[in-house]
Amino acid sequence: MSVVLVASAAVLALTAAPASAHVEVKADKAQAGATDVTITFSAEAENSKAGIASVKVALPAGIAPADVSWVSGPTGWALTADADGYTVTGPALATKKDAEYAVKVAKLPADATELAFKTLVNYTDGKVDRWIDAAGTDNPAPVLKLAPAATPAAPSVAPTSAQPVATTNAAPATTGADAANDEADSSATPWVVLAVVVVVGLAAVLFFRYRRRNRES
Repeated sequence: MSVVLVASAAVLALTAAPASAHVEVKADKAQAGATDVTITFSAEAENSKAGIASVKVALPAGIAPADVSWVSGPTGWALTADADGYTVTGPALATKKDAEYAVKVAKLPADATELAFKTLVNYTDGKVDRWIDAAGTDNPAPVLKLAPAATPAAPSVAPTSAQPVATTNAAPATTGADAANDEADSSATPWVVLAVVVVVGLAAVLFFRYRRRNRES
């Protein structure tokens, strides 16, 4: 009886334990907001009768297909972008040979803490391994854990020297009194001249009369 119970418990434990991810993922700069990041994938070959023909990946939010470029992989393989991600393919791999390749991502999302790369591993016999589910399930997608984005350094402000205040040699302001005096002087000048002329004229008349009287006497 105890043997049966132990065996049953072992079976339950095995069936309840979720399978580990069969597509591994790692990056040289696993940090949110990082640029020019090389991400390496290793898709395990689980088909004993056929080799891997291609691997298709659906990109997580924040990474566009145009942001991904080929780095390295099996001989003859290449990357082709599609609507939601990319496909890497080439000559079929040998049976039980894992598909290992690397791509470069222009920039990782700045606010992400992890990135799930849902993956389909296609075999030459038409079978497909679907690693697209959440973590803890039987078919989990490979997840890349990210460190928080680097905090931008505060911009340094160089001290500036005090700028000299521009000065101008302004002419002294003319007050209202000065203007009035100038106007009065300019208006009085003709009368002064006229008075001088009149005085000189009268003096001349008197002088000639005086001489005339002296002659007549």
